[in-house]
Amino acid sequence: MELLALAMLAALVALAVRRAHFGYPPLPPDYARIAPREAAFLRAAVDAAFPSRGAIPVAGSEVDAPRYVDRWFEVLHAGKRFQIRLLFAFFEHATLIFWAPGPRGWRRFSALSLAQRIEVLHGWYASRVFARRLVFTALRSVLGLAYLDHPATLRFLRVAPYDFPTPVLDVDLVYPPIGKGLDEVAHGPEDLTAPSDGTPLALDTPVHPDYLERPL
Repeated sequence: MELLALAMLAALVALAVRRAHFGYPPLPPDYARIAPREAAFLRAAVDAAFPSRGAIPVAGSEVDAPRYVDRWFEVLHAGKRFQIRLLFAFFEHATLIFWAPGPRGWRRFSALSLAQRIEVLHGWYASRVFARRLVFTALRSVLGLAYLDHPATLRFLRVAPYDFPTPVLDVDLVYPPIGKGLDEVAHGPEDLTAPSDGTPLALDTPVHPDYLERPL
């Protein structure tokens, strides 16, 4: 009986390891922080959270959420990264407890069909259990950051930055660009320019090159 119990335990451990780590497509080598399993979950989640029929005509499948989160993790505190990784892992495998509707609803979240994933998200959103709604809110916050950072989304919302010359002032010699360290101040005294004359930007000012529409 002890050998049988050990064999069953070993089989369960093997199945758990297989479910948690195997079967995910590899990532390009320039990804520095996230794992393939996290990237697969993010693609599946943002695709379900922002379907093509939504109010904004930018589907979640067009948004490179894994790339955004990988960059974000570069500047995020290690403790926060750990918490968000736990969130991804929990949601990916919570279908073992909260099955998705339809056949094989116990599969990993990233392995479900789009319709099943949408129903799973709605189940968490509309749950009577506060803890489930709280988990969904945390996940939606991460997905929303990635979605709203995408150039196509920003263009549609008319908040993509314009392409216009910006003056270099005294304050730019002291403070680095947003998100950079103090050792990354970009300008010296020789870069100082005259301040802006205060002329408002025209609404047809070109969008910054980083936010131009590009073919997928």
